[in-house]
Amino acid sequence: MVIGVGVLKPAISVFSAVSGLELSMSKEHHRYVEVPCACIIIIGLFALQRYGTHRVGFLFAPIVCIWLFCISAIGIYNVFYWNPHVYQALSPYYVFQFLRKTRRGGWMALGGILLCITGSEAMFAGLGHFSQLSIKIAFTSLVYPSLILAYMGQAAYFSRHHDVEQEYHFGFYVSVPEKLRWPVLVIAILAAVVGSQSIITGTFSIIRQCSALSCFPRVKVVHTSSKIHGQVYIPEINWLLMLLCLAVTIGFRDTKLMGNASGLAVVSVMLVTSCLMSVVIVICWHKNVLVAIGFVLFFGTIEVLFFSASVIKFFEGAWVPVALAFVFLTVMCVWHYGTLKKYEFDVQNKVSISWLLSLGPSLGFARVRGIGLVHTELVSGIPAIFSHFVTNLPAFHQVLVFLCIKHVPVPHVRPEERFLVGRVGPRDFRVYRCIVRYGYHDVHKDDNEFEKDLVCSIAKFIQAGSGGLNSSNDEPEKDGKMTVVGTCSSSSHPILVSEHENDVDLAETSTKSHKVVQPKKRVRFVVPESPKIDVGTMEELKDLMEAREVGLAYIIGQSYMRAKPGSSLLKKIVINFGYEFLRKNSREPSYVLSVPHASSLEVGMMYQV
Repeated sequence: MVIGVGVLKPAISVFSAVSGLELSMSKEHHRYVEVPCACIIIIGLFALQRYGTHRVGFLFAPIVCIWLFCISAIGIYNVFYWNPHVYQALSPYYVFQFLRKTRRGGWMALGGILLCITGSEAMFAGLGHFSQLSIKIAFTSLVYPSLILAYMGQAAYFSRHHDVEQEYHFGFYVSVPEKLRWPVLVIAILAAVVGSQSIITGTFSIIRQCSALSCFPRVKVVHTSSKIHGQVYIPEINWLLMLLCLAVTIGFRDTKLMGNASGLAVVSVMLVTSCLMSVVIVICWHKNVLVAIGFVLFFGTIEVLFFSASVIKFFEGAWVPVALAFVFLTVMCVWHYGTLKKYEFDVQNKVSISWLLSLGPSLGFARVRGIGLVHTELVSGIPAIFSHFVTNLPAFHQVLVFLCIKHVPVPHVRPEERFLVGRVGPRDFRVYRCIVRYGYHDVHKDDNEFEKDLVCSIAKFIQAGSGGLNSSNDEPEKDGKMTVVGTCSSSSHPILVSEHENDVDLAETSTKSHKVVQPKKRVRFVVPESPKIDVGTMEELKDLMEAREVGLAYIIGQSYMRAKPGSSLLKKIVINFGYEFLRKNSREPSYVLSVPHASSLEVGMMYQV
């Protein structure tokens, strides 16, 4: 529903602001100007998102201050000029009087009254961008008083003008003094753009969190700030929201229908939030259950009253947020179910260490020269894709590394904490596990730099004898014991000191064909004299050096999902069509995009779940 608000809020905010033109031009011209102007402003609003909240906020902050000052000043003017006694309407007594006298008409009007508080449900989005105290101070000392003064001013104006022509959609522009209408119109349009910003960023935050929880297909998340983790921009979602906003604006072309749709979405968000808040009161705050029940009864009763008034207008535009919520919820459920089944298959078919040990030092198949990097999302065990590969092609590299790349929620990971290295099986197997950690603002190095750091970290792990290494190869190494190893640049005495070109054979260069010989790259290790390194470690370092000279191959698993024979029709539709469609059209994991194509190898495997 919040994503639905992210579609409707920019549309109704911008469209209602532009609708102020109806007081300054004829109806014939107004209907041809209103929709194109709103569409152009919406396109500009979403085009600004790529610059990030900190840059856009610097531009928006003065607009908000001017807008709040403007509406509060006009409100004070209207109160003193038209009806100084309007302040009495702040009493809740008049709410009950209103509902008692108007009955059904007043109850149905609650759906429109709800628009006065839209935006308050999006204040949570600011927590990723600003501190809790700053939001409290800004709202209580500036935003809330300005809004109260603005609505009091409109009420004072209409208490003396009951005969306002009904063809005007907005009482706000009617209550503005005529000389100030054009300046206020410009400020209102700019303020509408600002007002849409919070819910758009809130939508980005929700999509990012859902994607991290495997509840939404993978999307590109751009962190626009190196200091604040919550400031994100998602290009795919941004342009999708823009297209939906344009569709709503062009399709409805009426603020009443947009208001009905926005009202139902907002009150639904509030109602669900209140229910979940009761869970927070009991589980997180450890309060009495009666406190949670009292909270839900008090706030839930008010929200249910507004919700019932909004549902009545389902066929008058309120169906839009329900349809959007249904589509997004279906996508999220299908993706989460498919991802869960895929993970269960990986865990159930994960190859045990005992299987690897039973193969012996040669691992039961031919070992070719070079280093094989097997990408996996598992931090323990051997992925099923590896056993699938060697079962069908019994050959692999002399040095095998299970590589797992993880992104952690910090801006930067220090170089000395970049790599976690461990051994899989005994030393003779030459099989390692390496977890590489990146912050969300870390720049992935080029291929040569990454390969150099990876080989260097493994070499330092071997030399240091980390993980309880034994000189004897009879006792296998337990999987899961990892050691933090830094990059080459993070060590004052790096093992890997140079990577230079070999001398080229002069006999080859002097041939008539003048054949160009590409020199090989060599990795040299500095072996300290003390402490003395045993023969086994020297052999291991030598094998690693020789394998690095030959080159690295990136083995990437590509899984395809199919429902098992005999599964229900619904499961077949969800897995075979729904999940596979989302998987093919979502982004690949970040490490796949950075792998050099010339040395990558995709291994396909069918998952029957």
